[in-house]
Amino acid sequence: MKKILTILLITFVHLYNYSQEIIPLWKTVPNQISSSEKEISKRDRILHISNVQNPSISVFLTPDSLNTKKAVIICPGGGYGNLSFEYEGTEFATWLNSKGINAFVLKYRLPKSKSIIEKHKAPLQDIQRAIRIVRFNSEKWNIDSTKIGLLGFSAGGHLVSTAGTHFNEVIYTKSDTIDSVSAKPNFMGLIYPVISMRDSITHNGSRFNLLGKNPTDSLKKHFSNELQVKENTPPTFLVHATDDKAVPVNNSILFYQALTKKNIPVELHIYPFGGHGFAFAETKKPLNNWPNLFLDWLGEH
Repeated sequence: MKKILTILLITFVHLYNYSQEIIPLWKTVPNQISSSEKEISKRDRILHISNVQNPSISVFLTPDSLNTKKAVIICPGGGYGNLSFEYEGTEFATWLNSKGINAFVLKYRLPKSKSIIEKHKAPLQDIQRAIRIVRFNSEKWNIDSTKIGLLGFSAGGHLVSTAGTHFNEVIYTKSDTIDSVSAKPNFMGLIYPVISMRDSITHNGSRFNLLGKNPTDSLKKHFSNELQVKENTPPTFLVHATDDKAVPVNNSILFYQALTKKNIPVELHIYPFGGHGFAFAETKKPLNNWPNLFLDWLGEH
C-alpha cells in the first residue's frame, strides 16, 4: 500500500502544481474578532495546522478523463485543537483524484482560537459554507450537485456527522447568494470518528476544545450526533478499530444504531486491531483495505 501511495503521489504531482486552488470560505469571517493570533504550521512526523484564522478549501479537481462528477470534502482530525492536514487531508485528496473523485480539503477554524467569539459554532459554520461553495460552483467544476459528500477523521468525523445532522440549523447570517444553497451533504464517510459528547463515550480532548471545561447538558446533547439523527440524515460509511484507546468504538456503533432506526443506509466496518489515527493503515492488514471498501460503497451510493 505504501508503494502504491508513493506512485500515486508522484503521478499526481502535476495536479498539486497546476490544478490546486485555495479558496477562502468567507469575505468577512463570522463569529470572529481581530486578534494578534497567527496561524501555526508545525511539522514533526506529519504537518499540523492550528490557530486557523482564515478558513479555506483546497481544491483538487480530477482530470476530465477520470471524472465521475462526484466530490468529497475532507475534514482532517486533530481533536479540535489542530488539523492533521496532509495525513488525513491532502494525501486522501490526491488518492481520491486518482479514482476519478474531485476532492476539497477543509481548513476549518478550531475552537481553541482566541479570535472566535462562540467557540462551538465556528467549525459548523465553516463546513456549512464549504458545502455551499462546492455546490454553488458544481457546474463550473463539472461536479454533480447531488453527489457532494464528506469524509472526516476523528474530530473531523465529529464535524462531518454534525454537518450531516445539523444541516438545516441556521448557524450564521446569510452574506451572499452562496448562502442560499443547500448545506446538506449527500453522503458521509466517518473514519474512527468522535460522534458523542456524552461523558462515558466521548473523546474528552475533543469535547473540551469544542464545548469548554463544563458544558451544559443541553450543549452536550446538541452535539452528541447519535441523538440528532433524523429521517433525512445522509447515507453513511463508518470505519473503526475495536482497540481504539482514544475514541471508543461505541461512537461508531451508536451512530450506526441510530441510523438503522431511521432506516438510513449505513455500512459499518469494525476491525479488531488498528488503534486510532491509522489513516490509510498502509502496513496494517486487513485494515488497509478500508479505502477500497469506501470506494465500493461510493459506487453503490
